[in-house]
Amino acid sequence: MPIILDGNRVRDQILHNLRPRVAALAASSRPPGLAVVLVGNDPGSQIYVRNKVKACADLGIASESLTPLDSITTEELLALIEDLNQRPDIDGILVQLPLPPQVDSRRVLLAVAPHKDVDGFHPMNVGNLVAGRPGPRPCTPAGIMELLRQYQIGVAGKRAVVVGRSDIVGKPMALLLLHAHATVTICHSRTADLPAVCREGEILVAAMGRPAMLTADYIRPGAVVVDVGMNRISDPIEAARIFRNSAERMATLERRGSLLVGDVDPFAMHEKAAAYTPVPGGVGPLTIAMLMSNTVEAAESAVRRAACPAVGG
Repeated sequence: MPIILDGNRVRDQILHNLRPRVAALAASSRPPGLAVVLVGNDPGSQIYVRNKVKACADLGIASESLTPLDSITTEELLALIEDLNQRPDIDGILVQLPLPPQVDSRRVLLAVAPHKDVDGFHPMNVGNLVAGRPGPRPCTPAGIMELLRQYQIGVAGKRAVVVGRSDIVGKPMALLLLHAHATVTICHSRTADLPAVCREGEILVAAMGRPAMLTADYIRPGAVVVDVGMNRISDPIEAARIFRNSAERMATLERRGSLLVGDVDPFAMHEKAAAYTPVPGGVGPLTIAMLMSNTVEAAESAVRRAACPAVGG
């Protein structure tokens, strides 16, 4: 039987390890502070932000949600970000994407001070990742590395295949695996003979956002499969195909109107992988946990800078 890589268990361990660090910061100066900027009324983003705020409250991190109207201009949003950059009680700034079409998202993300960029998206922090220097790492890839560590899955010397080349997951995931001494291949929509390339992977990370795209033909027997996909499907025919007419899943679809499925065929993972992340309950819980970790690290760096201003965080 394959090992199911339980993201909820790893998330709980990450948060458990953060609690004494948050308590120490609160006792010596102040609790860490996270500001979340949510523009507009996207339901998915609202749920995600609520989960972040709840995680902060559970840990003792001070959180602040800013919800400007979706008619905000780029310049107005830049002014809001600059105010947060200057506030000493805010250690981390997170701008929830997507932003409205009239807002220049690139300018907004660049405006976040690099030492407060808890998403790890600022070019300076991307450069730190490439160079192997300290700095905040993108939350989902960092969470995956923590998952592999806690399950004692060796990375050094392994062949790893990452399917997807986004700036948020695919590229930083490949770099983190490379820094851990894996031999890494990045695949994408134009990769020739994609199934054959994927089968080379002793570690296979799927992050392309297409429901159940990777079938058994893509999985090397005994591979470790990390499914980053979070796709909602509502078509009964598609659901019946992916979940093999499972009576339980079809009843859930009828009751809820949709089902969550990853980028890898769930039955194929179970049949061919030595270990895999389920969807839901695999990679998903780790993203917010690593956001909390980045925020705590940013607060600790702020304390060090205050104690010794000549030394960077």
